Amino acid sequence: MATIEEALEIERLERDIFRGASPKTQLARTFGGQVAGQALVSAVRTVEPRFQVHSLHGYFLRPGNPQERTVYLVERIRDGRSFCTRRVTGVQDGAAIFMMSASFHVGDDGPVHQDVMPEVPAPDDLPDAQTSLSPERLWAMREWEHWDIRIVPQESVARRDGSVAQQQVWFRYRHPLPDDPLFHVCTLAYMSDMTLLGSSKVIHPGEPTQDASLDHAMWFLRPFRADDWLLYDQSSPAAGFGRALTGGRIFNRAGDLVAAVVQEGLIRTPRQ
Repeated sequence: MATIEEALEIERLERDIFRGASPKTQLARTFGGQVAGQALVSAVRTVEPRFQVHSLHGYFLRPGNPQERTVYLVERIRDGRSFCTRRVTGVQDGAAIFMMSASFHVGDDGPVHQDVMPEVPAPDDLPDAQTSLSPERLWAMREWEHWDIRIVPQESVARRDGSVAQQQVWFRYRHPLPDDPLFHVCTLAYMSDMTLLGSSKVIHPGEPTQDASLDHAMWFLRPFRADDWLLYDQSSPAAGFGRALTGGRIFNRAGDLVAAVVQEGLIRTPRQ
């Protein structure tokens, strides 16, 4: 399947108009992380290099056709001394399939604190998903064969009091990536949509659902590398009415909290 470089490839058509690649895929719908990642790359191309992405908020409006390329329209909402804001609309066949706001910051000095990383088994002590999954799930994971994904067994998950549904996943890109920090941010935006909705289903094993990402928000807190191990500490505080709220904290192996994610997804009972 496609490498991350192929999945995030963007062509500039006009000053603020871009067109994303349509990489090889086995999925029936465009992967949400690909749309979010390409939209973020488009926004990055319109800001000065001194600005770094610190947050994004996106809505998945319609299913994307993976056989069609997506056009991204970027609006320059604000250009300030410390912050700038972009709004991006992803379009296929004349209809919006994704909308995103992204904020950029030059960085300042201030107080520092963070949560402590959960104590979980090290990634080297867990099996690679490509060697441990059932044939059915392994087929699905072929889409992300360039990612090393290691799910912490439920009996080894570090539990938080009062949390009803938790999942913890180690992941990294298998191959060396460019040193550009913004490329790692866009790569994480791509990856962050993967496995997160699954945290809402760990307490409903075997229950069939129709799943889709509805909206997605991220905050980038510290520099990191996506080709080094990252722990995705996920939870789902509530589900109902066919939707589930999920969230995740992403730590590097040294225990630094590098990003946070919140997503609502569709997990409704399949319609007859």
